[in-house]
Amino acid sequence: MATLLSMQDYDCDSGKLFGPASKPRRLAELDVRQAVLEDLILKILYLAGALSLLELAERTRLSYEVLDELFCKLRSQTLVQVTGMSSNVPQIALTAHGRTRAAELLHQSQYAGCAPVSLDSYVNQTRKQSVQKVEVHPADVRRAFNHLVLDDATLDQFGTALNSGSSVFLYGPAGAGKTTIAEVLSRVLAEDEVWIPHAIEVDGQIITVFDPAIHEEVPQSAPESYDTRWVLCRRPAVMVGGELTAEMLDMQFNPISKFYVCPAQMKANNGVFIIDDFGRQRIRPDELLNRWIVPLDRRIDFLTLVGGKKIEIPFEMLVVFASNTNPAELVDPAFLRRIQTKIKIGAVSDEQFSEIFRRVAQDKRVSYDPEIPGDLITFIRSSLRQELRSCYPRDIVNQVCWAARYEGKKPHLDHPALRRAIEAYFPINT
Repeated sequence: MATLLSMQDYDCDSGKLFGPASKPRRLAELDVRQAVLEDLILKILYLAGALSLLELAERTRLSYEVLDELFCKLRSQTLVQVTGMSSNVPQIALTAHGRTRAAELLHQSQYAGCAPVSLDSYVNQTRKQSVQKVEVHPADVRRAFNHLVLDDATLDQFGTALNSGSSVFLYGPAGAGKTTIAEVLSRVLAEDEVWIPHAIEVDGQIITVFDPAIHEEVPQSAPESYDTRWVLCRRPAVMVGGELTAEMLDMQFNPISKFYVCPAQMKANNGVFIIDDFGRQRIRPDELLNRWIVPLDRRIDFLTLVGGKKIEIPFEMLVVFASNTNPAELVDPAFLRRIQTKIKIGAVSDEQFSEIFRRVAQDKRVSYDPEIPGDLITFIRSSLRQELRSCYPRDIVNQVCWAARYEGKKPHLDHPALRRAIEAYFPINT
């Protein structure tokens, strides 16, 4: 299993990464202003109606003691009132004055979720969990890539790249397995756990960070009495492809809800950010160069809020570029220097091709004549004059499976089936 180098951030007894802090029990212990939390409670009560303090604690991820303090302060301002009691827990609702104030606040921002953490807290925790503090060993890499057919030299390159915690450029012909390899690289790091905040507050603005579609929560590993404004997750992996634009790399402000969603690379902090098919994005390679030359070098990113305010965010992730094009043909030397590791994923050998074929056929439960892999190799080399690519066994076997399903019989790969699969898959000049 990948391990963290920084042992001061690790609990030696439990083997768990220390959280940001224990759950605050007093308002004075929180890292955000009291006014931000008061406004949040008013908006929640406006949208949800009357709630108990326990229900408010669950919605805001704040402790009961903190909610009780906030309730007392809001009641002194005649913004909330007690509407009943349940097991000595007050049920509270907005007063008329409170409803007016809440409506004004919702006009400014409709965020009514978990209580945010401060930008400073986020920066400190993200630095503490940097991918550069991860230590990966040969056993970790070989276990993760056990289902793929790769030589030891290539696996060692992957291990070195992971320990850099910086950037990797995977390049080679289409169908060589670059995307699959990039995804597996992220799984090596995903054995670790990191803390992700639900949201961040900056000058009264809310930026949401935790995304359940990306961040895999591991609540069973979380310690008792931790600050539940944070979520314990696997190290994240974010993949973008041809849809990537310059706008996606900056704060996403919704003009209707009036709060921010953090950009893709910020969601990938402490994990892996994969740019697949690099060079085919809607943002040109040189534009991305200009946008990321500082983040890749100094590990900081500058994001812009509405109004022009810039904030400094950690850029703590392993960036994986995957492309069919040689990196020297895509970017200039200044940018190429900042991509610390370049790994070519090329053609496979005859032995590797045959082993991939065997594994794919076994996985798909397709029987085949013993000479079929050799015949396919001969066709690719002699007739097509192409190198052997790791995608070919899977794609040919899939053709056989689809034809067998159409014919209503058990798939078997013999010479007639191979010929049909080749005619269907390869563009052959007749």
